[in-house]
Amino acid sequence: MHRELLVEGDPHQTRLAVLEAGRLVEFFVERHRGRGLVGNVYKGRVRRVLPGMRAAFVDLGLDRDGYLYLEEMAVDESGAPGGDGRRTSPGIPRRGQEVVVQIARERLADKGPRVTTDITLPGRYLVLTPLAGRLGISRRIDDPDERARLETVALEGWGDALEATGCIVRTAAAGAPADDLGREYGLLAEVWREIEGRAAATAAPALLHQEEELAVRVIRDHFGEDFSALLVDGADAHRVIRDYLGRVQPELLTRLEKSRRGLFDRYRIDAAVDAALEPRAPLPSGGYLVINQTEALVAIDVNSGRDVGPGGFRDTVLRTNLEAVAEAVRQIRLRDLSGILVIDLIDMEHEEDRRAVFARLELELRKDRARKRVLEISEFGLVQLTRQRRRENLERALMGPCPTCRGRGRIKSVATICLELRRTCMAHAGRGCRQLAVRVHPEVLDGLNGSESDVLNGMQGAFDVPILLRADPDLDREHFVVTEIEGS
Repeated sequence: MHRELLVEGDPHQTRLAVLEAGRLVEFFVERHRGRGLVGNVYKGRVRRVLPGMRAAFVDLGLDRDGYLYLEEMAVDESGAPGGDGRRTSPGIPRRGQEVVVQIARERLADKGPRVTTDITLPGRYLVLTPLAGRLGISRRIDDPDERARLETVALEGWGDALEATGCIVRTAAAGAPADDLGREYGLLAEVWREIEGRAAATAAPALLHQEEELAVRVIRDHFGEDFSALLVDGADAHRVIRDYLGRVQPELLTRLEKSRRGLFDRYRIDAAVDAALEPRAPLPSGGYLVINQTEALVAIDVNSGRDVGPGGFRDTVLRTNLEAVAEAVRQIRLRDLSGILVIDLIDMEHEEDRRAVFARLELELRKDRARKRVLEISEFGLVQLTRQRRRENLERALMGPCPTCRGRGRIKSVATICLELRRTCMAHAGRGCRQLAVRVHPEVLDGLNGSESDVLNGMQGAFDVPILLRADPDLDREHFVVTEIEGS
């Protein structure tokens, strides 16, 4: 598949877009004033311990405390996290205890960041696990000969060090020279020694290590031989990326190209991002998905729309569901949806159709690098899956709550507002006022003079107090102001 990575850098933000066969499938954005926290290492101080929830809140020096699951915390006899370089059984930390933690998930809405004492330092080929003395190899490397080669390189090259400072061999390491792997292991181990040195010399709370900027992170974790091009709009971004690739994988420099201004406009990236912020996503044959994000889960509903097709109802349902699971995975990656996700497929009566749709879903999910788990299609036609959450999704990163609906997604109808106004005016009437001055949104006034005129006529006929109505375009539609004008 033809894959491209586009990078746009300016003084305010960095944006990256991953295209597969010309379609946007992943999008990353980072504002320079609001740089992400995931991957940062802090020396924190335990502020509160909640034994009943098996959790602790850790002061990191940020606006919100980090949330630490105690099952993910290893302590030695002195109480220091991972003091001997090995994990021990989870312990209960003390209030005021200092701990070295890493941000595992960004802060979301009113929740602080999630932290862990399982420190990981990612590189291009390896992920250093300094508190876990073990060697792991990516499951995506399925060639047994290559797995054996990588294991031999690691054990023979860094065998003694691995007992204290383990690592995970990443997918990108397949075919990489042993010297490159050894050099990166040494660099990552040096980064960890620097973190340990800062931790010993610094009082909590303090930042010990900051993750790379967005462009380097995405290129480190995504860009490889399967990409045909890396196009960069922005001189500073191009310099940073060129220097990084020159250090870690110079053979990929031939795919790096400095683009002229307007790269995202030429590829219509902004239009694709705007479409990804809409609740509906069209399917090729005329059906569509409806995507709703809630606090508990993400629901993806499949609709056939006007697609009746020439092959009968069964063929239409199968074709729509096959298109739907492919598009659903693309939308999940593009919108960075995570947590619990439920896909409500169109009901299929035949087991072979369900098997075909699930096989297509699994095939599409292999393109997604995030950790996930998917269950078989249920008897109700639902697919349930969980997906790793690490950062704000696209909607939260680019949008804020609506001040009119206050995040509900819907507002009261004009009829409902008119009846609420009637009740309010009734409460004000009879208090000795000479008249009522009422300010409403223009749409509400149009309703009172039109479809809801019976409400206005009923108010004026029932009260002895005159009502002076005035349109105020500065009001939200749901908001009205009733003022009593006292009698003489």
